Amino acid sequence: MTSDAATPLDRVERGRLLDAWVEVRRRIAELEAQATALLGERIGEHDAEVAEHPYHRDAIYRSMIAEYSAAGHLSRGAVEFAFSDALALQSMPAVEGAFTAGRVTAAHVREMVRAASVVREAVRNGRADAAVLGLYETAVLVVAETDSPARTRAHARQVAAALAGETLLERHRRAASERSVTVRSLDDGLALLTAVLPETLAVAIQDRITRMAREVIRARDDAPAPTFLDGEDPEDVILPEHIAPDDPLAGVIFGEDSTFTTDPLASPAAPESIIVPGTTVPDDERTIDQVRADLFSDLLLAASPSPALGNDLDGVQARIQVTIAATTLAGLDDHPAELDGHGPLDPDIARALAGRNNGWSRLFLDASGMVTETDTYTPTEGMRRYLRARDQHCRFPGCRMPVHRCEIDHNQDHAKGGRTAIDNLAHFCRSHHQLKHPDIDSDHRWTARSRPDGTIEWTGPLGRIHADRAPRRVMFV
Repeated sequence: MTSDAATPLDRVERGRLLDAWVEVRRRIAELEAQATALLGERIGEHDAEVAEHPYHRDAIYRSMIAEYSAAGHLSRGAVEFAFSDALALQSMPAVEGAFTAGRVTAAHVREMVRAASVVREAVRNGRADAAVLGLYETAVLVVAETDSPARTRAHARQVAAALAGETLLERHRRAASERSVTVRSLDDGLALLTAVLPETLAVAIQDRITRMAREVIRARDDAPAPTFLDGEDPEDVILPEHIAPDDPLAGVIFGEDSTFTTDPLASPAAPESIIVPGTTVPDDERTIDQVRADLFSDLLLAASPSPALGNDLDGVQARIQVTIAATTLAGLDDHPAELDGHGPLDPDIARALAGRNNGWSRLFLDASGMVTETDTYTPTEGMRRYLRARDQHCRFPGCRMPVHRCEIDHNQDHAKGGRTAIDNLAHFCRSHHQLKHPDIDSDHRWTARSRPDGTIEWTGPLGRIHADRAPRRVMFV
């Protein structure tokens, strides 16, 4: 078969795959709409319970969120947002109809529902007529059914601001109270640092580090090209790009006849250049994104990107917990360390942090990777160190609240004979701790108990058991 005959078949196949993908996504949207509708039904039951027992409103709500969080393997925040969106969708029949038919995805619905909060607030405050919400749905769906969620978000916010009669200044002043900084772990030792700031400040920050990065790259690119002595073979010359940053040869001055000496002015941690006969060549091949990221870290953690103030590790003052094997700490191997609650950590960074901190504790692990004891002479503090190392975060399924923001609690109530022992203690955040409080009605109360391997078994009001296993340490043989 000729290539000309094969081309139409290839296009047909690509079209079939594309159409199949679109159809699957439409069915997914339909299923997501059904899931949202189920949350809406649950809200009705919740409201009925609250009406019957108004004094237990908070406990009823927290128990409901915990039940769905544990069953769906989702964080509490994700479930709360899902219930909030389901509640708002009940007052938006046009959007709900498009969602049910699969014409818009859950991501589109999320943007339309949340942008509509401005319109709903205006209706509640009497600043807009109730019919305005219907106009909002019609105007926003025109874009949502034909465009991406991101573009839907921008359009929905514009429509909401126009219909609600809010001025740009009023919106900005209200939004300024929502500024925040969050961190989400990624793979390979990286993390996503998100700063929610007023847009003008965010743009100014991006502009400043971009201009600084371009200046760094301009200075690097303006450096003279390497020159060689008469009769010298360029392939025999060691250039900066041939040497790793941590190589013992970094930061040396090369002389004639293959002689060299260390450069007393070069920084051992980050030498700016290596002197080659006849020239100086910068050893910086970072991309502009990498330069921006490095400047961002230096400006925040060291106040100014200056060698005199140290690098970003020198400026770390935050509270973190790192676990590293003694052999790795001593430099006998390069097994990854662990940033507790987040994931693997470069052993070089762990060793650098160890040299700046005197709060390290020696832990003993069994063959399965479980921490079994800590060599401390103070029992109470030893138990706390053990539990911090074992738990790392709140022990309710899916909760990631770090241990330093949690409470150590008895699984079996101390007042009812529970022992103050490792196998009866665990870290719980305040919200999940309160779920098992005896003051909560038994219809909404949760219970927790420990297993010998450190697993915490939670039993919900419906009798379903949700297990939270203690985080394991990676073992190397």
